[in-house]
Amino acid sequence: MEDQREALRKIITTLAVKNEEIQSFIYSLKQMLLNVEANSAKVQEDLEAEFQSLFSLLEELKEGMLMKIKQDRASRTYELQNQLAACTRALESSEELLETANQTLQATDSEDFPQAAKQIKDSVTMAPAFRLSLKAKVSDNMSHLMVDFAQERRMLQALKFLPVPSAPVIDLAESLVADNCVTLVWRMPDEDSKIDHYVLEYRRTNFEGPPRLKEDHPWMVVEGIRQTEYTLTSLKFDMKYMNFRVKACNKAVAGEFSEPVTLETPAFMYRLDASTSHQNLRVDDLSVEWDAMGGKVQDIKAREKDGKGRTASPVNSPARGTPSPKRMPSGRGGRDRFTAESYTVLGDTLIDGGEHYWEVRYEPDSKAFGVGVAYRSLGRFEQLGKTAASWCLHINNWLQVSFTAKHANKAKVLDAPVPDCLGVHCDFHQGLLSFYNARTKQLLHTFKAKFTQPLLPAFTVWCGSFQVTTGLQVPSSVRCLQKRGSATSSSNTSLT
Repeated sequence: MEDQREALRKIITTLAVKNEEIQSFIYSLKQMLLNVEANSAKVQEDLEAEFQSLFSLLEELKEGMLMKIKQDRASRTYELQNQLAACTRALESSEELLETANQTLQATDSEDFPQAAKQIKDSVTMAPAFRLSLKAKVSDNMSHLMVDFAQERRMLQALKFLPVPSAPVIDLAESLVADNCVTLVWRMPDEDSKIDHYVLEYRRTNFEGPPRLKEDHPWMVVEGIRQTEYTLTSLKFDMKYMNFRVKACNKAVAGEFSEPVTLETPAFMYRLDASTSHQNLRVDDLSVEWDAMGGKVQDIKAREKDGKGRTASPVNSPARGTPSPKRMPSGRGGRDRFTAESYTVLGDTLIDGGEHYWEVRYEPDSKAFGVGVAYRSLGRFEQLGKTAASWCLHINNWLQVSFTAKHANKAKVLDAPVPDCLGVHCDFHQGLLSFYNARTKQLLHTFKAKFTQPLLPAFTVWCGSFQVTTGLQVPSSVRCLQKRGSATSSSNTSLT
C-alpha cells in the first residue's frame, strides 16, 4: 500500500511540474501573440514611413525636374520671340526699301535718278535684313530633358525586406596588440551594401582559447563603428587575454556575432606588498602615502592590547614588550618590514626574465622619492641605491634639490628636468634598467648590470605619496630608444 502511495505521490509531483511547465508555456505563447501584434504594427508603421519618405523624395525630384523644364522653355521662348521680332522689323524695312526702289526705277525724271539710286544703294547696304542671322539662336529640341526610369523601376520592383547581415570574420593576421592598444580588423564574407554600422564587444580574461560562457568581467560595447576596423586605446592589461567579437547592423536588424577570438595582452602586472612596507607608509593597492604617525599608532595599539600602555617605566617599555608589528612575518618570502630610515615598499611579483615596464607618478611636494628595483634580500635597514642589492632614481626636495641615479652607495647627478611621472623599463636578460620621462619618453638614465637574483619593483617615499600604474606593455618608442641607445648607454651606466 505504501509503495502505491509513494508511486502516486511521484505521479502527482510529475503532473504538477508538467502543469506548471504548460502554464508557463501558455503564458509565453500569449505574450508572443501580444508581441506579434505590437511588432507587426511597429514594422507596418516603419514601412509606411519609409514609403512616405520615398514618395516625398520622388515628389521633390519631380518638382525639381518640372521646374527645370519650365525654366528651359521660358528661356528658349524668350530667345525665339526676340529673334522673331527682329526678323519682322527687318522684313518690314526691306519691303519699304523694295517699294522705293521699284518707284525710282519707274520714274521718268532722269536728272534725279542717279541721286535716288545712290540713296537706295546706301540704304540697302545698311538695311537690317542684310545684317540679320537667319539661323535660330536656340533649338526647339527638348529631348535632353527627358528621363528614363527603367533602371530605377527595376530597382524598386526588386525591393525586399532587409536581410539579416552575415556574421563578420575577424582577421587575426591584420589585427595588432601594441602600446596598450588593440587594433581589430574584420571583413564581411559577402558584399553587403545595406550595412549601416558595426558593434564591437570585448572583455578581459585569464583563459586562453575560445571565450567561456561565464566570465568575471562583462562584455564592453563599442557601437556606431563605420569602418571594418577599430582601435581600442589606453587599455590597462591587467589580465592575460582579451576576447573580441563583432556584429554587423543595417537600419533594421543586427546580425549574428562573429566567431569570437582571443588575443594575448602581455604586460607586467603586480601590486604593492604592504607586508614589506615601512610602518610609516600607508599602502593601498597601488598607491602609497607617507603617514608620520603610522609607527607610533601601531606601537600604542600593540601596547594597549597587551595592557602595557599605562606606564612608561622601563619594565613596560616597547623595547621589553611584545615585538613591534613591523616584525610581523610577510606572506611573501617571510621577510621583515623595512624600518628605521628605509621608507621602502616592494612589489609583490618577481622579475626573473623578459622585459617589463611600469610607471609611477609621485607627489611633487614629496620631500624625497625613489623608484627602481631590488633583490628580495635587500636588508630591512638598507635604503634604495645604497647597497649592491638595489638600483634606483632618487629625487630629493629637502633642503637641497637633487635628481640622481643611485647604486651601491654611488650616485650620479642627472642633467635633466625632473618629470612628475617616471617610466621604468627592465630587461632582465640583457641586464638593463632604464628610466624615462613617462610623458615624453625621454631617456633619463640606464643601468647596465648582471642581475644574479630575481628582482622586485621597489619604491621609497618620505613626507609625500605616489601612485603606480601597472598592466602596461613596453612602449614601442622605448624599444626603439633601447636599440639606438647602445652608443649612449656607456655614459649613462657609470656612477661616481
